[in-house]
Amino acid sequence: MLYFGYMANKKLPSITDSELLDIDVRFLLANERTLLAWVRTALAVIAGGVAVAQLGQHDTQHSALGTVVVLLGASMAWIGYLRYKAANVAIRNGRLPEYGHGPKLQVGVVLCFAAFVVAFDIFIR
Repeated sequence: MLYFGYMANKKLPSITDSELLDIDVRFLLANERTLLAWVRTALAVIAGGVAVAQLGQHDTQHSALGTVVVLLGASMAWIGYLRYKAANVAIRNGRLPEYGHGPKLQVGVVLCFAAFVVAFDIFIR
């Protein structure tokens, strides 16, 4: 693994390993901002799920739909946290983060859910 031109297993006499890898704080702060964006989006989705459930308090279909939306929001927060952890480890090890499938999964689930809601609305009414 390269640390600014030096091999990781090659020892220099006067420089410690921690000095070889100078972490730019901007990367760590950008990673935290990204996590906060995931959490903010998840909270908005959860609030939408609670609103759907409350609008149809006596309707089990709306309650089930609201519960699914709340669980979708919670999964979004979890995906964001896992991506944050992976990026944090990668930044501290001086490499790029692994490519994750979380965003693809999230978009796929949201699209399927939107199609379900539209089909539900068309066929039930």
